Amino acid sequence: MKNVLIVDAAPMFREFLKDKLSEEKIQVTVIPEKCDAIIKMNSLLPDLAIFDLNEFENIDYFLELLSDIKSDPNASRVPLIATGPATSRETLSSFIKYGIYKYFNKPIKFDVFFESIGHVLRTPFALDNTPCVLDIHRNDNVIFIEIAQGLNREKLSLLKYKLSEIIETHEIESPKIVLMMTNLELTFVDSLNLELLFDNILANSKILPRNVKVLSFSAFTKYLVDGHPKYDGIEVATEISQVLNSLVDSTTTSRVSDLVTDKLLTQSDSQAEGSIEMRFSSDAETAFPDSQNDGSQTAVRSEFKAPEDKRQRIAVIDDDAIIQKLLTATFTRAGFACDAYTTGTAFLAAVSKGNYSAVILDIMLPDISGFDTLKRLQGLPNKPPILIYSQAVRKEMVVQALALGAKHYLVKPQKPETIVQKVKEFINARI
Repeated sequence: MKNVLIVDAAPMFREFLKDKLSEEKIQVTVIPEKCDAIIKMNSLLPDLAIFDLNEFENIDYFLELLSDIKSDPNASRVPLIATGPATSRETLSSFIKYGIYKYFNKPIKFDVFFESIGHVLRTPFALDNTPCVLDIHRNDNVIFIEIAQGLNREKLSLLKYKLSEIIETHEIESPKIVLMMTNLELTFVDSLNLELLFDNILANSKILPRNVKVLSFSAFTKYLVDGHPKYDGIEVATEISQVLNSLVDSTTTSRVSDLVTDKLLTQSDSQAEGSIEMRFSSDAETAFPDSQNDGSQTAVRSEFKAPEDKRQRIAVIDDDAIIQKLLTATFTRAGFACDAYTTGTAFLAAVSKGNYSAVILDIMLPDISGFDTLKRLQGLPNKPPILIYSQAVRKEMVVQALALGAKHYLVKPQKPETIVQKVKEFINARI
């Protein structure tokens, strides 16, 4: 049986990795102390050792350990893979010199990561690469989970450990979960993935079914939950106000838009949880071949930057001058080109002449509505992904926008950086 040694990795990453490797009948040994790495490598002679640089005090300490491993006749024969933050070319060259086969920046592109592990162990891994955006953030004891595009089994598995990490870190005794899946139209084909999603949410004993609320327009989601005894108590709703009023204190305001802004869209100050740290090779990345020419390489995440004439172009359709300026400035800083329109008619005249990588569209426009604009975009051969950004919060309007092809629906106001991040996710999913 193949044996992999994991050295002092973060709990969420460690537990996910153990589960995934165990599925392939690979024995996993975890050691909590970095100083024991060489001793364990000598006694086990594992087929692979994985290090998490985030758990080291500094890079110098890690390089010192690598130097000791390289000088040991037995430990030096063990292939090494490391993960951690983005680092310089000089540091990457040092890693290669000391025998690191590959170094992966976090968030890790797990398809490439497991491909590399499989190459070392001569064991192929089956990995779900379904496009999926999974965001998570917390407001007091309420944890908001948003899933869009699809249900990816790897991300759903990682969610279990992420929830436990949040609950433990913030010492939440009675966590409440709001699961938002308004972007997904699910059928019986998705039943196994839905069960995996709910099972992983309920895997933490502190999360009770009655404290799990699901926002979904999918009739099948409600059908599955209502017919499953394990999920008795989980509520599936189509009204955002119904979800929020049942979980958070709404005594300070009766307006749904205020609740959405104050509770759902606002993260607790102590920590922004962000996206589940799992990416795939379809995400934009830059690969640097190693200086030793031995075939290894380092995957490095890079912010979207391009020459002026090759920048991704974004359209913002909104008659609010302040929102136009905020979004245009933020997209430009992020390396995009951005065109702003105050009417749907002006945008439709322009979109037929040029290509847009994404569109930010308000529902309430002074001429034709956002719905009419969506309808007229249906015939485009390469219709760009469309994000609705509006103050409209009625369920019927959200459903209509999504039914007409919008990829996502965000309620005003949002931080401009949030809009940019969503657009990046849309573009990366299309690459």
